[in-house]
Amino acid sequence: MKLAIKDLKGNPAGELDVKFEVIETGRGTQAVHDTVVAFMAGRRSGTASAKTMGEVNGTGKKPWRQKGTGRARAGSFASPLWRGGGVVHGPKPRDFSKKVNKKVSKLSLRKALSERLKAGDVLVVDDLKLAAPKTKEFVGVLRGLGVDGGTTLVVVSGADDSVERASRNVLGVGLATGTSVNTYELLRYDKLVFTKEAFAQVDARLVD
Repeated sequence: MKLAIKDLKGNPAGELDVKFEVIETGRGTQAVHDTVVAFMAGRRSGTASAKTMGEVNGTGKKPWRQKGTGRARAGSFASPLWRGGGVVHGPKPRDFSKKVNKKVSKLSLRKALSERLKAGDVLVVDDLKLAAPKTKEFVGVLRGLGVDGGTTLVVVSGADDSVERASRNVLGVGLATGTSVNTYELLRYDKLVFTKEAFAQVDARLVD
């Protein structure tokens, strides 16, 4: 497969060969599901916590005597039946992360990118050098590429302070690098804009 390369004004600037094998069948769908579920689970903080009867702050004194009051028996102010008492089987801090092996992770990334390529949602630009880290200039680049109408993931080859600062305040735009972009990011955005070098980095990660 070949991809057209454009300059920042949307004009043709050559072609790029896709070296990894594009998946044409339904293979990899489960891998994508497992990887995205694991990614979302890993983002959960897992800090929810409720106190048990033994952890509730307060006296251990019996609320009233066992017999003779006409009321139901009560042994503790920390009873789960009472307001302010302990919680039965409440949440405790935990780790929600799930493990996905490298083979499944690689397959899911290849499947996700293959689907986006077939759908025509991937654009490759020769380079993404901004004259100044200005939001207005960055928005002009997106407009020139025809991707300013929805959400866009911009994938660069490495940390770029100018692009990061210019894209920071643009609603619906995400920034990633070719060595770190993941399956979730490839699926989340309407359009994917790669620099030529960044796409080569992703391509190298997917070549068998």
